[in-house]
Formats: sequence, C-alpha cells, structure tokens
Amino acid sequence: MPRYKAIIAYDGTLFHGFQRQPNGRTVQEELEKTLTRMNHGEVIQVHGSGRTDAHVHAAGQVIHFDYPETRDLERMRYALDTQSPEDIAVKSVTIEDETFHARYFVTGKTYQFIVDIGKPRNPFTRNYASFYPYPLTIERIQQALPHFLGTHDFTTFCASGSSIEDKVRTIWQADLEYDESQQRLIFTFRGDGFLYKMIRIMVGTLLKIGNGRMDPDSIPLILEQKNRNLAGPTASPEGLYLMEVEYDPDRLAEKLARYGKQEASE
Repeated sequence: MPRYKAIIAYDGTLFHGFQRQPNGRTVQEELEKTLTRMNHGEVIQVHGSGRTDAHVHAAGQVIHFDYPETRDLERMRYALDTQSPEDIAVKSVTIEDETFHARYFVTGKTYQFIVDIGKPRNPFTRNYASFYPYPLTIERIQQALPHFLGTHDFTTFCASGSSIEDKVRTIWQADLEYDESQQRLIFTFRGDGFLYKMIRIMVGTLLKIGNGRMDPDSIPLILEQKNRNLAGPTASPEGLYLMEVEYDPDRLAEKLARYGKQEASE
C-alpha cells in the first residue's frame, strides 16, 4: 500500500494530546476515525512524529499512514482536511517510500512558546499563550538563553514519567522575541529532539530568571547536577506550539545510532 505523509496543524485546546488514549479526545484518534471512514470502515492507523501534551498546539506536526489506494494528492489532502474536525487542518500530503516513518526518521524539531505578559491578561489569547503577571527583566532571560545551546544532558529539564534513558540532546537555536505591541514573549527552540515537558520546564526556568529569583548564569550548574528540583516550574501547556519537524537523510543514521527507535520528543 502507498505510504502517505501529511503535515497537519491543530488547535490543542480541546485535545488531551496527540497520542491515542483510553479516555480523552486526541488528534491521532480523530484522524484515524476520518481515514477509516474514507476507507469504507477498514481501520487505518496513524503514526505521528511525536506526542504533544494536552492543550499543546501544532502548526507543523507530521504524520504518516498506509492507505490501500493511490489517490491524487490534493484530493487526498482535501478529503482528509474537510472530513476531519474543524480544529485540525491538513496542510499538505505526499507519498513517501514504504520505509519512511514519521517518528523514527525525525532529525530535528522547532517549537515556539508564547507568553502573555500584558496587564490585564488578554482574554482572547487565554488558550494560546501562557500568562505571566509578574515583573520581568527581559535582558536577564536573554543572558541565560545561550547556556542551552549545544549538546547537554537535559535530565534537569525532563519531567518525571519519561521512559527515555538517554537524555542527551543538542539545541541549535534558543531565541527570544519581545512583541511590544502585543505584550508577549515568543521563545523559539530548535534541536535534534526534546524530552518530556522539556521546553515547558526551560521556559518556566527562564521566567524565574527574568523575575530575579534565579541567576542567569546558573543554567550550566543545574544542567550538571541532573536534578529536576533545581530547575523552575513547568510552564502551562497552552503557550507551546510544534512549528516544524525536520527529516534530513544526512543526519538520520547518526540519530538512529544514538537513540535507537525510541520516542524522544514531547
């Protein structure tokens, strides 16, 4: 059967995450319902590039599925898009080699995290930005961000409950943009993989630094200690967006050799 790859976006507000679960509405489940209907009731299984937690959004999540028919790609995209719930959009569909896997072949991801720092809180973005009402010195956050760049053991920034043993990850980009007109902070993180709730813990730590309760130069030490209790709180999920998933054949062999076929992403 042809293997289809799709790039999708979704509003995570009413989802209990991407991954199918016994209780709670999920993106994977909704997509599988749609594809099964399109396939005359025969079950179609969807594989994602990684899980996202409840209320986390995506602008560039990647999925793959096997479908027993070669269809015009725009017709397939349109059918999947229009027959799925309104909080899911299908941006593109391609046919890939049968060996392609949306999760195992990932070599990089980009996330953004949006923080509303306005007073009062913007009621129209309450589901799309984390609210932080306390004083912040943005320069302190900018001073701390470069400490995340490079290859580190991110045990300190991984929530309990993760089954991943190798917590070494490489971060290529860690930026902050201050949108003064909207009174919001936009963090961007790009790396070869992210651990469970890693970005939300990083942002919670950076906000604590910006508030003056942690030193900007403390990041290297708390990374070295590998102790979750030394980092800041976990930022709320509604500010997190999966923006892009990368597939680079030149980096794939190295990543599979390091991690194996384990789920390394948020």
